[in-house]
Amino acid sequence: MFKMNYIIVITTAGNKKDAEDLARKIVFSKLGACAQISKIKSFYRWKGSLESSNEFRLMIKTTDSKYDLLQNFIIENSKYDLPQIVSVNVEKGYSKYLNWIDEETK
Repeated sequence: MFKMNYIIVITTAGNKKDAEDLARKIVFSKLGACAQISKIKSFYRWKGSLESSNEFRLMIKTTDSKYDLLQNFIIENSKYDLPQIVSVNVEKGYSKYLNWIDEETK
């Protein structure tokens, strides 16, 4: 039996409106089943300087097979020059929830 591989893709947006717009578009496009948003404070180096900013983190539940499409979508829709796009493998999960991810990303 084929086993679907699940991932959580993490990206950020500079403000709440951009984060919500991106989340809606991702879920509407079936690139992710769910996108959760939380307010964060980031510290990072950018062009040789230590920076900090308030941001909004999106955690997108999806399947590994959607990653490339989702990555391209985020790149095209992000307002950042270099958007954070990383994925984390889901090793285990509630089977009914994982099945829901399958259905919502078909």
